[in-house]
Amino acid sequence: MPTQTEARLTALASELERAEITYRELAPMADTGLAHDHVWIHRNAGDDWVARLPKQSQMNLPPDENLAYQAACYQRTSPGGHTPTLHGILPPSESLPRGGLLVEAIHGRMATLPEDLPAIARALASLHARPLPSIEARQPLLAPDDPWQAMVNEVHHQSSWLSDAQLSRKVTQRIRQELDLLPPRLSDAKPTLISFDTHPGNFLIQDDGRAILVDLEKCRYSLPGIDLAHTSLYTSTTWDISSQAVLSLGDVIDFYRHWQDTLGITVDTDTLVACRRATWLWSLTWCTKWRAQHINARDAQQRGEDWSAELTDPAVIEHVRDRVEHYLSLPVIDHVHSELQCLQASL
Repeated sequence: MPTQTEARLTALASELERAEITYRELAPMADTGLAHDHVWIHRNAGDDWVARLPKQSQMNLPPDENLAYQAACYQRTSPGGHTPTLHGILPPSESLPRGGLLVEAIHGRMATLPEDLPAIARALASLHARPLPSIEARQPLLAPDDPWQAMVNEVHHQSSWLSDAQLSRKVTQRIRQELDLLPPRLSDAKPTLISFDTHPGNFLIQDDGRAILVDLEKCRYSLPGIDLAHTSLYTSTTWDISSQAVLSLGDVIDFYRHWQDTLGITVDTDTLVACRRATWLWSLTWCTKWRAQHINARDAQQRGEDWSAELTDPAVIEHVRDRVEHYLSLPVIDHVHSELQCLQASL
């Protein structure tokens, strides 16, 4: 019986043939994430592609809508020069029930922190500087009327998993205390195009020093402070095995200032810190959700969101479990809380 990887390669080869796409070789890439399998497509012309084959939809969308959403993410961001180009879509089929995207293959190394933070700041600025389209043209990407309230609502929705995550009473209490610190409104809440998933492991650094954000599926029109936070929070910089680092307060401040200098703007400190707290709480409440859901059996109908551990390499699941337990510990919660207070006074 073929392995899951072999079956995926056979299915991909069949769909590429159906789409009349030629190539020299298909090479499965390491299973490092919870949302996609990746296959390097060595092309005859030398311009290699990567097939992104969804395991699930983190946006909880059915397969066709999930592909359309991800395609829009690449199409909206690539003109800025810091994300891969979209080359095609493989529609859902019997052999690939969730379909796939074909994107430009990026040659580069993993980001090293804090050295590569200026390059990452420039990459984020390239997204945030994109012209804001008309309200109608923002679809299918999320574009809430009140992006701050939408973020707060999303965090509170995920916090419903606190009761199912089997955490200690003290940890649950501390998270709820942090939730209560989210302000009801912000004085500076102008939306831009953002990625919403900018932890450092999602960047590759090319030989010319350019940072490329390679993983795009959650883009929306929201607050750029969310991306800045997701790049530089402790829960992000220590997530990926290949790019783990603990940033100093000075590193974080320099990163924020480099981003502001690149765009030639100044954003209200209260807004940036509020976005940082909200993004941290989004990550913490996601951890409670994963803790409660990863033991479930995979969705046989392959419809939307699915955090089942059955979809991913056991070594990756063990890494995620380690990070989740670490981030949901009292010392780490206190550490990030303290950093937020210091950043408020220093930024």
